[in-house]
Amino acid sequence: MGPVAQEQTAEPLTQYVHRMLRRVRAFDRRHPLAWDLHLTGFCVSAALIDWAGDGWRNIARNPEVPGWLVLTLSLGLTVPLLWRRTHPRTVLLAMAPMTLANAWTGATLQAALLQLVVLYNIALRLPLRTLWWTTPVVMAPVCVTAVRHPHGSWDQQVVPALMSTALVAVIGIAVRTRRDYTAALEDRARRLEIERDQQARLAAAAERARIAREMHDIIGHNLSVITGLADGGRYAATKTPERATQALQAISTTSRQALTDLRRLLDVLRDEETLPSDPDLTPQPTLTDLDHLIAGVREAGLPVRTTIHGKPTALPPGRQLTVYRVIQEALTNTLKHAGPGATSHIEISYDDGGAVTVTATDTTHHPQAAPRTPGQGRGLTGMHERTALYGGTLEAGPLPHPDHGWRVHLRLPEELPQ
Repeated sequence: MGPVAQEQTAEPLTQYVHRMLRRVRAFDRRHPLAWDLHLTGFCVSAALIDWAGDGWRNIARNPEVPGWLVLTLSLGLTVPLLWRRTHPRTVLLAMAPMTLANAWTGATLQAALLQLVVLYNIALRLPLRTLWWTTPVVMAPVCVTAVRHPHGSWDQQVVPALMSTALVAVIGIAVRTRRDYTAALEDRARRLEIERDQQARLAAAAERARIAREMHDIIGHNLSVITGLADGGRYAATKTPERATQALQAISTTSRQALTDLRRLLDVLRDEETLPSDPDLTPQPTLTDLDHLIAGVREAGLPVRTTIHGKPTALPPGRQLTVYRVIQEALTNTLKHAGPGATSHIEISYDDGGAVTVTATDTTHHPQAAPRTPGQGRGLTGMHERTALYGGTLEAGPLPHPDHGWRVHLRLPEELPQ
């Protein structure tokens, strides 16, 4: 492998650093106490080494401070760091007497700078208004040292400490802002993922409902026609064999048509590449197929009379399918429930503006006709769902007394321009 290939496969330093930081943060989230113990232990050890080796005297304003006091101040300035993340405000207040004593006695231990670590955690975790009173607490020992043990000019002692305090606070605020921003992005991504899953489930549910409507319309209607033809053929077999033969031929034709439509629908489900973009694979009847539908119902033994007002305009395929399926379902229900001797009347009105009105009425004088209740079964629900897609209205219910029968009234309004 040449040098160029090695440069292309080498991991950038920034990615390596980010990955290591993610691992450290992940470990810290899982084991926060372990990190706190390590940091606190390091600070305590450094303070004790400074005390035991008398290194603190090299920068002290008063090298004659008793050793026991220096030990007490060293522990008081380092041990509270163990709780700096969970209770930073309390830790700062607990360290305040130690820092004041450190400044008053002139020991000026470097461990007093650990107040800045606590200040960083306050800026990172607590409300920003907390900084208004924590800043004076941090600066108070600096002012005490400048007054009691002056060393150089006032600005040389106070201004650097003030700038350090402000810098630590700004760093804490910046890290906090970035953390909140990252959390907001992660939350937004999580909500978008949930919303995407919900949209996918809704789309799947809508597709299942559409498929259920299509299968109900295809299978339910054709089976009802086949049942009517079979019953008629059975009665005609003993008296008119020719009529029985015609019924069997009609059953064969109807069943083949139903099988073809069902196979097309299943092909759409099986092959994602042939979804509705290929109209030849989706069973989408139009208004021109109504004559064939009504002829099949008549062959099944149901007299159907049709009345058409106006001329059909160029209706979109979806609206034509809705009209077709509503008429199909109405005739299917008549075959199922109206009983022998029933008749059906289909009235279709086309308005010049593109609105369509369909009224399907069946009548029967048979007392044993099967009762029908609005809202029961998949058929009426499917008709309502199809109608609602185009802002139409659909009414289905029994004829008023003393008539016996059923009426379905569909109204699709004019399609408004987009």
